[in-house]
Amino acid sequence: MNILKYILALYFVAINITAFAMMGIDKKRAKRHEWRIPEARLFASALLGGGLGAVIGMYFFRHKTKHWYFVVGMPLIMIINFAIIYAVVVYLLD
Repeated sequence: MNILKYILALYFVAINITAFAMMGIDKKRAKRHEWRIPEARLFASALLGGGLGAVIGMYFFRHKTKHWYFVVGMPLIMIINFAIIYAVVVYLLD
C-alpha cells in the first residue's frame, strides 16, 4: 500500500504542475494572438486533480481572472480535489 501513496502523490504533483503550466502557456499565446488552449482543457486539467495548480497559475499569470466561471469554478474544483485526496488517503489507503 505504501507504494500506492507515492504513485498517487507523484500523480498529483505532475497534474498540478501541468495545470499551472497550461495557464502560463495559454496566457503567453493570448498575448501573441496565437492558437489557444480550449477552456474545456483548462477545466479538465483541474478536474483530473490539478485544481491547486490551476488556481495558482490563474492568479500568478493573471489569466482568466475576469471570467466568473473561472474565478468561482477553479477554487471550487480545488476544494473538491482536496476532499477527494483526503478521502482516498484516510479511508482507502489507511
